[in-house]
Amino acid sequence: MISKFLSKLKSILFKSAVTPETPLKKEKKAAKSAKTKTKTKTKSKTKAVNSKKNVETLTTLPGVGAKCAKALYEAGFKTTKAVIAADEKDLLAVSGVGINLVKKLKELK
Repeated sequence: MISKFLSKLKSILFKSAVTPETPLKKEKKAAKSAKTKTKTKTKSKTKAVNSKKNVETLTTLPGVGAKCAKALYEAGFKTTKAVIAADEKDLLAVSGVGINLVKKLKELK
């Protein structure tokens, strides 16, 4: 019973001891969070633009269309050189890539 009383007393005493945030501190926190959000948006937009460009460059390979280029990019082949240098088994593991496409790509070596 005494312990309950003491814990209530502590909670009452320490609640009043906590000073509320001043409006200036709140403004600073809001400004920081706004800056962080804009940085994150910029980075994600840049990555999206870069990935789109990389997928478009993969379509320059013979026999590679938009769907196949996207599948290759998602499988980790980011450049045309990476696709050309890749092992046949690795290329065949990508959905949308068949043996005929692999043969065309190996002719480029």
